[in-house]
Amino acid sequence: MVLVAEALAAGSRLVPACQILGLSARTLQRWSTPRGIEDGRKNRVVGPSANKLTDGEEAEILATVNSAENRDLSPKQIVPKLADKGVYLASESTMYRILRREGMTTHRGRAKTPHKRTVAECVANAPNQVWSWDITYLRSPVRGRFYFLYMVLDVYSRKVMGWAIHEEESSALASELFLKICADEAIDPSSIVLRQDNGAAMKGSTLLVTLQVLGMIPSFSRPHVSNDNPFSESLFRTLKYVPNFPTQPFPSIEAARAWVTTFVRWYNGRHLHSGIQFVTPDDRYQGRDAAILAQRHATYAAAKAKHPERWAGATRNWAPTGPVRLSPTAVAV
Repeated sequence: MVLVAEALAAGSRLVPACQILGLSARTLQRWSTPRGIEDGRKNRVVGPSANKLTDGEEAEILATVNSAENRDLSPKQIVPKLADKGVYLASESTMYRILRREGMTTHRGRAKTPHKRTVAECVANAPNQVWSWDITYLRSPVRGRFYFLYMVLDVYSRKVMGWAIHEEESSALASELFLKICADEAIDPSSIVLRQDNGAAMKGSTLLVTLQVLGMIPSFSRPHVSNDNPFSESLFRTLKYVPNFPTQPFPSIEAARAWVTTFVRWYNGRHLHSGIQFVTPDDRYQGRDAAILAQRHATYAAAKAKHPERWAGATRNWAPTGPVRLSPTAVAV
């Protein structure tokens, strides 16, 4: 404190002087406070609110809420109903507070009580452990009719394992696609978890039987929660927002298949994916990403050694991406 006082007397400012000593200005202010002076706020007694309801008013609210005509309604319905009769007892939040205090906030009515639904966590530490698939629409020449693009994605590497385009959406066509992928790639599907949503094609009996025969483990998203299957959603967004995606409908299903063939070749072999440290899905799938990222790290280290004054801290982190997790949080449904 003496040193800071001398610095201030010599014309220094408080904050820089404290920084030189490794202190904060607030710490110095606390040290300067005469002993025996305490914060009076901690001993302040808070009295009852002037707007507090009386016991009689709270009893009237409870009697009204629990009456025969209102006992199946929520306060959000009771308050406007009373207002239509020219009666105002309290706001919805006040009614909820009183009911909560009395332990009367249980579910009302015959509808099912909202409950939390979760999806089991899926973790991919290597290729062909967790797959994700979905179906998206591609416009056809006929207004209101679409081509259906089926796509299967390896979550760990982001590689498109297989795809198909059909004029209808069915579990039988999806089954054919999975059988073809496993045959073409010579994959043992018995350890693969398949994340999918709750569409008719995903929950069809034909597909479920096929998955059972293959030994694949189906994992379904929660209804109306797109974030449970984010990798397929992200893939479809990339597909439809690449610069060369047609602005007009595909003239034929053959044209759609030709375009998707080009896209998948680019996506797997040339697209530097941001989710896997900007390597291609093929490099990640084949295990080449570690060597590529090590070379990038060496390049950055050499650049820093050549001009260290241009680097304020460590070089960019080019470590390979670790395990990929699909672990949505629970929601009320």
